[in-house]
Amino acid sequence: MANLKDIAENVICGKADKNAAYPPSRKGQPGVLELVEEAIKEGVSPIEILNEGLIAGMEVVGKRFKANECYVPEVLIAARAMKTGMVVLQPLLVATGVKPAGTFIIGTVKGDLHDIGKNLVAMMLEGAGFKIVDLGIDVPGQKFLEASKENRGAIVGMSALLTTTMVGMKSNVDLIRSASLDFQVPIVIGGAPVTQEYADEIGVDGYATDAASAVDLVKSLLKAN
Repeated sequence: MANLKDIAENVICGKADKNAAYPPSRKGQPGVLELVEEAIKEGVSPIEILNEGLIAGMEVVGKRFKANECYVPEVLIAARAMKTGMVVLQPLLVATGVKPAGTFIIGTVKGDLHDIGKNLVAMMLEGAGFKIVDLGIDVPGQKFLEASKENRGAIVGMSALLTTTMVGMKSNVDLIRSASLDFQVPIVIGGAPVTQEYADEIGVDGYATDAASAVDLVKSLLKAN
């Protein structure tokens, strides 16, 4: 019988499939891919596999990351393992009408080509059940606005690693806030030079210091809206 705790455990340790070399102690053993396939064959519902297997595993990774008990490489490996299972699970979730927890638009602001932090936030939120609209790097304000129009109800996340590009966040926020939209667009920001004071100054809905905190922030905004 498929054990959803085993799926979660393999996400946590980053064991994507039986051929994965990492972790060495589990070489040749079933990974996330095989365990998800087994659960599907045994009739476990896709949403149960998602929530009690994949998301449960990523939640543990997020808590450990926030507590400095694991680091970026471990999070990336866990996210890769989770995505391996999602490749199999996603079509079934769509077919059964299961909706994501929410939609999150993310991008690094114009003039900034850094994406490690952005990608980490996107992976953590995807692991929490969110649909991710990744606009990439060097994203102008108009692109954030257009993505908001196309994804009504989505939360927008802007990232910057440079102080020179961070200041561009304000014009992006002003552009979205001044647009004639008939719905609210929650906006959050983050990145090395960004502070809570700056977030308050430009009037965004939230600021997160790291990827795990970003997940908590986005979930709280989703509940508030």
